[in-house]
This record gives sequence, structure tokens and C-alpha cells, in this order.
Amino acid sequence: MTATHDLGTSPLTTSDLFRSVFRRHASGVAVITAQGTRPVGFTATSLASVAAEPPLLSFGVGTGSSSWPVLSEAEYVGVHILGEHQRELAATFARSGADRFGPATGWRSGPEGVPVLDGVLAWLVCRVAARIPAGDHRVLIGEVTAGTAAGTGRPLLYHQGRFNALRD
Repeated sequence: MTATHDLGTSPLTTSDLFRSVFRRHASGVAVITAQGTRPVGFTATSLASVAAEPPLLSFGVGTGSSSWPVLSEAEYVGVHILGEHQRELAATFARSGADRFGPATGWRSGPEGVPVLDGVLAWLVCRVAARIPAGDHRVLIGEVTAGTAAGTGRPLLYHQGRFNALRD
């Protein structure tokens, strides 16, 4: 199947169209963490609020990612909302093979043993309520059990393949 970008332009595959459209969609940047035999984590731009009662959220994770084996069995996960001052942290957790919990990353063991990152705008610990197959990903639904929104500053955004800040 193909789709046209505009009349008179070359047809795009639906995968190309999908990527092109979502590059234009600005999203907040989060880091998801979990504890296995070692801590794991990744940068996510697919975080969404699902319900207020009970408080549920969702995010996607690739089944080929290095974090998936731990997330596939984790009972609890950490969800961290990054500030605009945390571009390098976002890049570290997005980079394959990076030492995500190395000396440059400030973190501690939080509720339920979940790794909690320092300096974020907000963090939540969630009990994994569901893992839903979705193509080459799984959508995880988490029920909030703990957290804080005590951080200050402006959120980090992802747009056009780059980390960005809000503009007035």
C-alpha cells in the first residue's frame, strides 16, 4: 500500500508516511526504568495518560530493545519526565550500548526497588497492569503507586528527530 504526500509528489510507503507524520508531532520525553539483575532503562516519547481512576499510563517498548527482557517480566517500572536541561540524559538512554546507569547518571533505588533518576521534573513508580502486543513493540499499561511532581523547570520535547525546548 502507498500513500501520497501531496498531489504531484512521489508516493510514500505507509511506513515512510507514518515516520514523516510523527516527526512533525512534538512529544514529551520520558525515561522508563526497571530493575532486573541490573537496572535497565530507555528514552520514550510514547508516554500517554490512559485513565484517572485508577491512575493508568501507557508507553511502548520495542521487543528487540536491550531493556525488553527485564521489562517483559518486571512487576514495577519507573517513569521519569525529563526537563529541558536533561538532553544529554535523554540521549544516553536513547543510545544503544550506552552505560545508562554509569557514573554520569544520578539515580537511587526507589519504591519497589525501581531505579529513580535524579533531577527530573517528575517521576512515578507503576505496577505493570498489562503488556499488549503491538507489532514489533509491546504497549505497557502501568498503574501509578508512588511518585512526585516536585521538580521544577520546563519539559524536554522531541520533534523532527531532535531534543528541543519549549519556546515562548
